[in-house]
Amino acid sequence: MRQQKSKSNSILLQVFSGLLKVGGCLLLAYIGLIAFFTLFVMPLFFSFGIRDKQVEILLGLSASMVTNSKQVEGKQFVGSMNRVQQTYFYENNALATSVDALGLGIKTETNNYKYSTHTTETAAFNYAVAKDKTLKNYVGGVFLVPAQKLDPNARRDEMMTVTILCETEKRPFFRVKRTDEPDEQAEPIYQNGEVICGKGTTELTR
Repeated sequence: MRQQKSKSNSILLQVFSGLLKVGGCLLLAYIGLIAFFTLFVMPLFFSFGIRDKQVEILLGLSASMVTNSKQVEGKQFVGSMNRVQQTYFYENNALATSVDALGLGIKTETNNYKYSTHTTETAAFNYAVAKDKTLKNYVGGVFLVPAQKLDPNARRDEMMTVTILCETEKRPFFRVKRTDEPDEQAEPIYQNGEVICGKGTTELTR
């Protein structure tokens, strides 16, 4: 009888041990899947305040296909807004002052971005500001410059447009900034005969 009980206990221990191994493997696989998803598939953004500081933490080592596809929207929309601004100027001798005035038929807000236009006497700035902090922002600039700076044979009073499209730089893994510090990208500028992206942004295409 003792031998039978001993064998039964041994079998139960083996079964229990096997279940633990299987459960442990599944747990490790689950943890690994979560880690992979966080780091490589869907970056996560955390933000919290400490007194007058804002602490931002971005978990994720690389942009995912989902993230990239969302960013394509912002990039393409701002690029289109730049091109239409140029056409609008040549047809109306003025720059459009709103997204609706461009006549593109795009919404000023989508699931991924908010779009807007800011116009001065000599330039129009087109924005795509991401609603998700893990996405990059985009800003386009359309500048009015004397045509003779680009074409010596042009009339003195003739104006032409030059454009630039800029993308915010990669967000750091860890950042502390003042709570009153703006998070919007710097506008591009026209300087010494050429257009350049503002601080914190890099040029994509003209």
